[in-house]
Amino acid sequence: MRPIRRSSALRERAVSGTSEGPTPAADLIGPAVTESNALPSPGAGGPPYWSAFSAAPLAMAVVDRDGMVAGANSTFAELLGRPAQELTGTAAADLVDLASDTRTWHTYREVLRGRQAELLCTRRLKHPEGHFLWARVTVAPLPGDESGGVLLSVTDISAHRELQARVRHLQMHDPVTRLPNRTLFFERLTAALEVESYDESGTTGRIGLCYLDLDGFKAINDTLGNRVGDKLLAAVAERLTRCAEQAGYARSSPPLVARLGGDEFALLVEDSTGTEQLADLAESLLEALREPFDLSGRRLSVSASIGVVERHAAGTTPTALMQAADTTLYWAKADGKDRWTLFDPERNAHLITRQALAATLRAAIDRGEFALEYQPLVGMEDGRLRGVEALVRWNHPQFGVLAPNRFIGLAEEDGSIVPLGRWVLATACRQARVWQMAHPDEPPIFVSVNVAVRQVWDSDLVSDVARILEETELAPHLLQLELTESAVMGSSGRPLQDLQALSDMGVRIAIDDFGTGYSNLAYLSRLPVSVLKLDGSFVRGFQYESENSAAVPPNPADEVVVEAMIQLAHRLGLTVTAECVETMAQASRLRRIGCDTGQGWLYSRPVSPDRISELMGARV
Repeated sequence: MRPIRRSSALRERAVSGTSEGPTPAADLIGPAVTESNALPSPGAGGPPYWSAFSAAPLAMAVVDRDGMVAGANSTFAELLGRPAQELTGTAAADLVDLASDTRTWHTYREVLRGRQAELLCTRRLKHPEGHFLWARVTVAPLPGDESGGVLLSVTDISAHRELQARVRHLQMHDPVTRLPNRTLFFERLTAALEVESYDESGTTGRIGLCYLDLDGFKAINDTLGNRVGDKLLAAVAERLTRCAEQAGYARSSPPLVARLGGDEFALLVEDSTGTEQLADLAESLLEALREPFDLSGRRLSVSASIGVVERHAAGTTPTALMQAADTTLYWAKADGKDRWTLFDPERNAHLITRQALAATLRAAIDRGEFALEYQPLVGMEDGRLRGVEALVRWNHPQFGVLAPNRFIGLAEEDGSIVPLGRWVLATACRQARVWQMAHPDEPPIFVSVNVAVRQVWDSDLVSDVARILEETELAPHLLQLELTESAVMGSSGRPLQDLQALSDMGVRIAIDDFGTGYSNLAYLSRLPVSVLKLDGSFVRGFQYESENSAAVPPNPADEVVVEAMIQLAHRLGLTVTAECVETMAQASRLRRIGCDTGQGWLYSRPVSPDRISELMGARV
């Protein structure tokens, strides 16, 4: 018998007078119970309907308008574990816990007053023997009862609730580690971020998360098989749980440990006390996992990388928190693994900016957002302009003017360095030709352009240079291409052939940042190189001259090293350019040891083409 639907059917029959449908429970009882027609106790004689009411498998009781039990069947008494005689005259709300929350109590009172058709609720009741049961309670008016009596029916749904709990547990827990899975984790995380969860007195209103990934687990899983891998995951889960329990000692609840999938785990700390608490937890997790695991006779070692996020719960969403944790976990991996890293808003902002630049880089080339500035290369002997280095700038509509170090690496990663480099080369050669035409009485200056290794591999650099020189009518010896030391020294095959072809064409090849790598000096003599650009760290190593007697005297070793490199270059027929020349003292020493040209702020910062025109023919 289903009390929810029968009560509705009962009301319909009372109105329409039809006899279709199942017999309602109230019809088994008979006329409405009044003071003159009260239900007798089970052993007493009574109307013939009482035997049917008493034997009904559904627990039922009739309740008067004051909420007192007027009569109950034996099933009702057995369900509650009390003698039927004791139930008569007892407040029905107390028997089935209808007054425990305001909404249910209000609805119940409205049904008693005839202002609401039905109450349906679920209650957890305590049996006199000590165990609990789940009950579905239905309260509905008795038809034709002028005194306002209602029928109370109770169904034991404990088995159903237990089955639901088992199914939910299976759905919400990982079968390998028996930890909460991703679904349950996000359910708890969402609940923890709700205003009601942290807007209570006595809480910190903060939340913390340790997002953990095992280092080297894939290799173990691939070599030893999934069975061993699963055992390792289960053992890791045990250690994480133990750490969480220790961290939760003397607190209301330990951190929630969950397996999010694969070899990823998360520990959620609600009501955290600050980053120090999360840092201590992360350190304890790393320490616990560093101890080798003994699995079926195998001794395995793993480590972990952990991203740590701790912040105010207000204004935070599950998505934002997990994105921050995932980003921080990536940092921990990139920083060397077997460590924890705390979320850094500034570092994250830089990463977001970097991603935004990468997404718009190619389109920016087509939109013409790039421009060139030129830094003079000055002869050390006479201080006159010999050439310029072309330096690209990105006039970004959102971030302003960006230096090459902000985007060249991105361009090399996604291949856009090829069209960008081609544009830089053409623009610089065209400008060099303009200077030459504008100053016919002055010795023409050369233009130096940086070339990335990927430009050599992913494009026909030789053809590009030949075409651009032809289009701009610039003489090949007025173009210098700069490649880094590591790129040139490792050249073989096609890159070396291209460099040789460019050199044969008359283009000058320069090694940029010379002295920072591990140069094979014997190999240097066989490369088609004409210029060495000394890295600025050598020049900065010169001590500045000072009138202060307490100043540290220059270190002779720096000068000896630079002088030796200059002499070596000259013996190989190469010229030398010193970068980062910033003081007259540095320039004087470089001139004394034979350096050919200098570049740096002593002479000029990177400037516009018009400023270069002003410097031509004058001492810089």
